[in-house]
Amino acid sequence: MILDAALAQASESGFESLTIGTLAARTGLSKSGLFAHFGSREELQIAAIDRAANLFAETVFAPALQARRGLPRVRAIFEHWLQWTDDSGLAYGCPLHAAAIEFDDKPGPIREHLVAHFDRLQRNLERALTLAIEEGQLPVGTDAAQLAFEALGIVFAYYHSTRLLRRADAATRARTAFDRLLSAAGTAA
Repeated sequence: MILDAALAQASESGFESLTIGTLAARTGLSKSGLFAHFGSREELQIAAIDRAANLFAETVFAPALQARRGLPRVRAIFEHWLQWTDDSGLAYGCPLHAAAIEFDDKPGPIREHLVAHFDRLQRNLERALTLAIEEGQLPVGTDAAQLAFEALGIVFAYYHSTRLLRRADAATRARTAFDRLLSAAGTAA
């Protein structure tokens, strides 16, 4: 319950807004009780990032594993990713994306946790694309790392378009871009 409240706070106002005091006010718990759980603001922020990363994995990758290996699974990952904040009840967008922007130039444990999450995310996406190559759904020699990089770019453009610009067609445009990416990869020698 505490971490879900921390994640809701971070989604709404960023991880920099997350303190023992703001979380105490949000949950109705005492500061000393929360301090006993986390010890410091940084530990609280890291725990909230870990909660977000676990929720992301549960919402995006776990259901996608039900899809057939290869491109069906890659497409399932992409679809769940577009829906993940809605499906997980995070009304203010992706807290991990927001945290990446907040901490990208701030060295330390929080940034290290974010880097580990995004590295794991990219490796998992690359692995799904590699399976599509092994299944013969993408040509041998396809650069799975490059495709994963470009897919991440599409998702980040989607976040920008849907959250900042409030474009109603953001999901349609993201799906079109993703389809073009996979189509171009499939026809490339």
